[in-house]
Amino acid sequence: MGVVNVTPDSFSDGGRFLRSEDAVAQGEMLVEEGADLLDVGGESSRPGSDPVDEQEELDRAAPVIEQLAARVDVPLSIDTYKPSTARACLALGASIVNDISGFGDPAMTAATAEAGAAAVIMHMRGRPKTMQSEPRYDDVVGEVKAFLVDRALAVERGGVECIVVDPGLGFGKTAQHNFEILRRLGEFGEIGRPLLIGPSRKSFLGSLPSALPVEDRLEGTLAAVSIAAVAGARIIRVHDVRQAKRAVEVVDAVRHG
Repeated sequence: MGVVNVTPDSFSDGGRFLRSEDAVAQGEMLVEEGADLLDVGGESSRPGSDPVDEQEELDRAAPVIEQLAARVDVPLSIDTYKPSTARACLALGASIVNDISGFGDPAMTAATAEAGAAAVIMHMRGRPKTMQSEPRYDDVVGEVKAFLVDRALAVERGGVECIVVDPGLGFGKTAQHNFEILRRLGEFGEIGRPLLIGPSRKSFLGSLPSALPVEDRLEGTLAAVSIAAVAGARIIRVHDVRQAKRAVEVVDAVRHG
């Protein structure tokens, strides 16, 4: 899953693709590099970020979804927790809703079900503005799993047939929580839903002794990508599609011969 951030303030590439034409060109390039689907977002969810209103988010994301739907042959995901944004983008060609708030709003489930779209349910503790304020868990994997199971059942009852779960690396979790999730990622297979993992360039990779900045986290990202693939992740969300694709090809060759 290639990332297309139509935002001025995303942690990794904020501002680079704020113009619709730049975002569309980036999406097309990611497909050329091997992306199997694209995730388009109009609001940053980096730690400490402020929310934007619905109209601003829609003004950023909708033209990109509409143009990509006409120009690429892969499924499009709208990364939003706002039902109105999801509904509009589904009408323009998106077929997946990626909700960082875990489909807590029944209106989001309704919009997704009515469009016959797929749902990506992510775990996040709190909101992006405050989620990294001393997050604590007794058992991070057990608690995140329980949340995802509960939300997946609710979304299924709401009429959504295709449901993917995402433990939410970097969302309300310390670096050690994120490493523990990766170490125990296979346990999420017990949920019985396809698993999405998004380690790309995240701050926990910069917490290591090398303390690398965002632009130098490719190798760490690829290590996390490979671990996720070995553990059975079905979708891996990344900025660096070509490199991640090559890493996953090696994992697949080892796993499947």
